[in-house]
Amino acid sequence: MERTGSEHVRIGQMRMAEQVAAALRDRILAGGITDGSTLPKQEELVAEFGVSHPSVREALRILETEGFVTVLRGNRGGAIVHAPDIGTAGYALGLTLQAMQVGVPDLGAALATLEPLCAAHCAQRSDRDRKRVLAPRLRELLAESEGCIDDGAAFTRSSRAFHDTVVGFDPNVTLRVVVKSLTSLWSVQEEAWADAQVSRGSYPSRADRAVAQRAHERLVESIEQGDADEAARIAGEHLTATQRWVCRSLKDRVIDAASSRSRMRFRRG
Repeated sequence: MERTGSEHVRIGQMRMAEQVAAALRDRILAGGITDGSTLPKQEELVAEFGVSHPSVREALRILETEGFVTVLRGNRGGAIVHAPDIGTAGYALGLTLQAMQVGVPDLGAALATLEPLCAAHCAQRSDRDRKRVLAPRLRELLAESEGCIDDGAAFTRSSRAFHDTVVGFDPNVTLRVVVKSLTSLWSVQEEAWADAQVSRGSYPSRADRAVAQRAHERLVESIEQGDADEAARIAGEHLTATQRWVCRSLKDRVIDAASSRSRMRFRRG
């Protein structure tokens, strides 16, 4: 079927819009346009790329759909840039797993496999990194969780910060992004579980919390001493033990990644 002139115009505009979107996307990914900054005004983009206003508007719609920008309308309008980070990666991964109807225990099993590897990598870092940077930060978090051990929900949140820190110190960037995405997603599930258990009066006992606290203390000691095998062993045993509490209640629950609680966590990265 022969295309009309208006169809040719639309196709041409789409192709130009995709090219403009690709150029701007590449700049954002390369750091040439920083997170939180504003893209040039539409008139400037029209002049720079030599395209029409409709093509620029369509390019911005493409980038907005992909999550690279938020377009604000009105006199103070503009396109605010959102450079991808661990938070956006984790959110996208979480939505994918939720769409696949993946259950909470499946997520926990993945973490029980990968997080001990991160703990071992932390123990293999240089003496300076372990003893002057990571261990002091982990001990701060230990003190924080010890201080709220009588408050179940607060203890859970502090404990999750401890796990996030261990994973976030893995020197392998790819593994760090993947596993930190998973720990953030697990934290959403565990914190929701903790709030529900506290409201029902069925949160694990103080003695159980003390066991978890001691496991964290031993993990810090093994990392500080550079004992990778012991760090991995402690992390694995601890994760297996603590996940039982959550999975017992959420064994049939699909991962939650779309709720407001989840979005807030991933915005924090």
